Amino acid sequence: MKVLITGGAGYIGSTIASACADEGITPVILDNLATGRLEYLSHRAAYQGDIADGALIDRIWEDHPDLYSVIHCAALSTVPESTADPIRYYRENLGGTISLTEHLLRNGCRRILFASPASVYGSTATTVTERDGLDPASPYARTKAGCEAFLKDTSAATGLAVIAMRYANPIGTDPLLRTGLQIDKPTHLLGRLISAAEDDTPFTLTGNDWPTRDGSGLRDFIHVWDLATAHVRALQRFDEVTAEIPFHALNISSGTGTTVRELAQAFQGVTGHTISLKEAPARPGDVAGFTMDNGRARRLLVWSPKLTVTEAIQHAMEWRPVRARMLT
Repeated sequence: MKVLITGGAGYIGSTIASACADEGITPVILDNLATGRLEYLSHRAAYQGDIADGALIDRIWEDHPDLYSVIHCAALSTVPESTADPIRYYRENLGGTISLTEHLLRNGCRRILFASPASVYGSTATTVTERDGLDPASPYARTKAGCEAFLKDTSAATGLAVIAMRYANPIGTDPLLRTGLQIDKPTHLLGRLISAAEDDTPFTLTGNDWPTRDGSGLRDFIHVWDLATAHVRALQRFDEVTAEIPFHALNISSGTGTTVRELAQAFQGVTGHTISLKEAPARPGDVAGFTMDNGRARRLLVWSPKLTVTEAIQHAMEWRPVRARMLT
């Protein structure tokens, strides 16, 4: 089996590529390298360019006519940035997905795994399932919800089969340290904790009066390797899952909630670093958070998460010196 991974030189896409390769699935990578790393492409069939470039998609299919599916990870994904520049986010995320899908259909592609965030729910509930309605709270999340709606409508009209993989909050890295979070100062929670420890600065906790057990935001953290193995199982079971219903949404999550304060405590326990917390108001687009019921993904994919938040922190810390050498 061979699969095209858009954004395959990024954090999640590169980890999925390694998980695929480990199971005998050949990854082909498409990435514009806006944030992805060239090093992640050196040993794979890879193309540098934009997902909206029809001529490039045609060339990829000419070179690899046996592509089984596309895993579409390429997207802009920073909430504050999307609030400041929604036009760019709608153009790149929604517009890019529309163009990509047109080019894929023209080349005979009939299977897409689509990367979608937990934030499409925007829920005030403590646990969400795929039956819950979508209520995204940021331009970024709304572009992803828009992509899902577009893909669902396109699936109904064309026979395209789609599984929207709704991600919890991925942390950690490939346990074998082949790839990992590639940017120097990541803005996600664990990255900010690591930066605070390394720089000996306070960790800014945004939002301290959410309706959670300790007032901080609640997140469903999933080890990125568990996230990657879910994609492998989705590829292996794609036709069974979509046989009767061509569009599915699946929560790919740990199913366990961790607050921001609890993550900070776990980080200190793993690393031995004492972190001072600086409390600040919630940012535009932030939500209280929730856990994601993963029962449907467990059942349909015959998959379950194996790794803990503690292991994710350990793997992320083991990745730091590897990334430092990569960035020098």
